[in-house]
Amino acid sequence: MIRNPILRGFNPDPSILRVGDDYYIATSTFEYHPAVRLHHSTDLVHWTTIGHALDLDLRGVPDSGGVWAPSLSHADGLFWLAYSIVRTMDGDDKDIDNYLVTAPSITGPWSEPVHLGSRGFDFSFFHDTDGTHWIVGVQWDHRPEHASFSGLVLEQYLPDERRTTGEAAVIYREDGLVEGPNLYRIGDWYHLLIAAGGTGWNHGITAARSRHLLGPYERDPQEAVLTTRDAPGHPLQKAGHGELVQTPDGHWVLAHLASRPTLHLGERYSTLGRETCLQRVEFDGDGWLRLVGGGHHAHVEVRVGAPDGGTDAAAGMREWTEEFDAPRLDDRRWSTLRAALPSPVADLAARPGWLRLRGGHSPGSVFDQSMILTRAEEHRTEFEVLLDAEPGTVREAAGLIAWYDRAGWIWLQVGFDPEHGRHARVVRRDGSATARSSPIAVPPGPLRLRASLDGPALIFAVSGAEGEWMPVPGVHPAWTLSDDHGPPLRFTGLFFGVRADDLDSRGWTVDVERASLRSTPAAAS
Repeated sequence: MIRNPILRGFNPDPSILRVGDDYYIATSTFEYHPAVRLHHSTDLVHWTTIGHALDLDLRGVPDSGGVWAPSLSHADGLFWLAYSIVRTMDGDDKDIDNYLVTAPSITGPWSEPVHLGSRGFDFSFFHDTDGTHWIVGVQWDHRPEHASFSGLVLEQYLPDERRTTGEAAVIYREDGLVEGPNLYRIGDWYHLLIAAGGTGWNHGITAARSRHLLGPYERDPQEAVLTTRDAPGHPLQKAGHGELVQTPDGHWVLAHLASRPTLHLGERYSTLGRETCLQRVEFDGDGWLRLVGGGHHAHVEVRVGAPDGGTDAAAGMREWTEEFDAPRLDDRRWSTLRAALPSPVADLAARPGWLRLRGGHSPGSVFDQSMILTRAEEHRTEFEVLLDAEPGTVREAAGLIAWYDRAGWIWLQVGFDPEHGRHARVVRRDGSATARSSPIAVPPGPLRLRASLDGPALIFAVSGAEGEWMPVPGVHPAWTLSDDHGPPLRFTGLFFGVRADDLDSRGWTVDVERASLRSTPAAAS
């Protein structure tokens, strides 16, 4: 029995693939490093994050830019990974570069990238039965008097020449917003799976089909194969953006994204971001894709095998502790912003058993922030760090942070000023406004800092290395750390982490001995 989401926390835009007995899913990472998160399973129930495909330098990309919607496929004995890098997303302008890398194994080594042009985004590969290779994606129109999403286009890729033909045909468009296309040839039909309605509450999956690759494509008479737009109380909201995979026994499974919102004053906020789910699907008597059991609402529990055929997915409390005693940070757990932290910035050798972070740019930087982050996977999560920080000026600070993006974060900060000496404050950024709490006295020596997430609320506590926890005054609005708060387009999710600022770039450092996280799923999940 699958219990959705199978990939919890920020894991959107799943691209699913089976090679032999192994299933793989690639998910979007946007501005986070490393890029393109990879997951593995042999039964569709139990999934392991096995790493990332790409080591990219994304410094300078905007919030929620970077790597969008990877497409994972397998052909000619190789894994193929297509992805988009969104470098600008201002108003009608999107500067997008699309690439392909290949590898003999899911773990690499991945080839040098082939540039596939900049026509749009959400490019996926389709490998036809005649041995030809095609990319299908969204065509973007920057002209303000035209629809930005100007159709789904198909273009042939020539692997021997490592290039596209340069000629794209529009194969599908409709009045509404359509994106995230994937093509499949099943029998005599080409099936086009489409993400529709945007990535918010109106999201869904539709389909079209044709007997010819270039169309015309006939729209599914049903409004949606999958959506929860008409069920605002459903636990899996924003369901959409899907891909198909066939099991060895011939059954079909749909991987899709969804969000589990929390409520604040009756409004929904998806603080955990968009997560990955699986559904059983089948083709009905008329040849259209449908959810097994009927309807179009995502299921939280999905049976993928016989009741005695294996073990169910665990739904209990999950916890881990990081002791920083390995030679390198485990990037299956930790992410950084836009680029890797070089060893002088994140040093695991200077003080064995500790991570030494050299302070970097401010939280507003798109270049060199010094911060390690891990995904929040449940609405009830505790994150704790033990650090040794002795700031000596108002330009040096470190601490535990709840992070969404440069315009949304809440930081339990250990800082300094001549009036109060070393002290703690809660510093919060919401849009362009920054607020600081009154100073909080802290004991000398290393400090433990704790953040407790409870749905839309976040509270902090502080203590000495061995002392009792002291609650930090105030309840803070975690609901603002979500896709659904504020006017800009936002596509990521809530992370917890530890950061260090040295705004004078004098080489100031903080040492972190331990970090731990405990997540408790809600009963309904």
